[in-house]
Amino acid sequence: MEKKKNAIELEDVCIHYSIMNHTSIRKTFLHKKKRNEVFEAVKHVSFSVQEGDILGVIGKNGSGKSTLLRSIAGVFSPNSGTIDLKGHSVSLMSLGVGFKDLLSGRENIILSGMLLGFSEQEIAAKSKAIIDFAEIGDFIDRPVRTYSSGMYSKLAFSITAMLETDIMLVDEVLSVGDEQFKQKSLSKMKELITDKKRTVIIVSHSISTLQELCDQVLWLHNGEVRMHGKTDNVLKQYTEYMTSVI
Repeated sequence: MEKKKNAIELEDVCIHYSIMNHTSIRKTFLHKKKRNEVFEAVKHVSFSVQEGDILGVIGKNGSGKSTLLRSIAGVFSPNSGTIDLKGHSVSLMSLGVGFKDLLSGRENIILSGMLLGFSEQEIAAKSKAIIDFAEIGDFIDRPVRTYSSGMYSKLAFSITAMLETDIMLVDEVLSVGDEQFKQKSLSKMKELITDKKRTVIIVSHSISTLQELCDQVLWLHNGEVRMHGKTDNVLKQYTEYMTSVI
């Protein structure tokens, strides 16, 4: 049996933000400028995901999950450490990422597809399937700034689901929208991940979703890896921890 290769490798990844200190113009001139505080969102995170595996990422709000996912997607670079995708194409499903508010949904399909590396011809061939799956009707030709969070989520999921990449990063999109679309998107996700060459990372607060879909789970806590291992083991420990702190 051929040994599986890694599709994603992170080594000692650190990501931090500068927290701007608010002060008046007068104070700025009269006093020496104070140094901005630094918030460490992700601290020395290392892990790998094998080709075709599905990794869940869980943790309380503010634990660095979305920050880490966006860095893997290339939205921004880590301050230190390395992220190696082994030459694979990657797409990110996340609310608030990738859409231009003043453009229509149809125009954003083209833009998103081109950013993912697809040609105009390839995008055109998939556009009807994307629009039909999204189920947002006439809103497809309206600016996305007029969309509800549910419509935004539907279009984001549809684009990434239909324009299939080697690595799919999913940030809470499966939990947004009406119940019918949740079930539809979950079914589509199951269909996509049956391809043993597609690698998936899912960030979610839903224990049941991670339980059903993931081979392994990474638990992030205050920007650090608290636990990484088999789905049942990690979710058991995480649930016990969350219950104890309530």
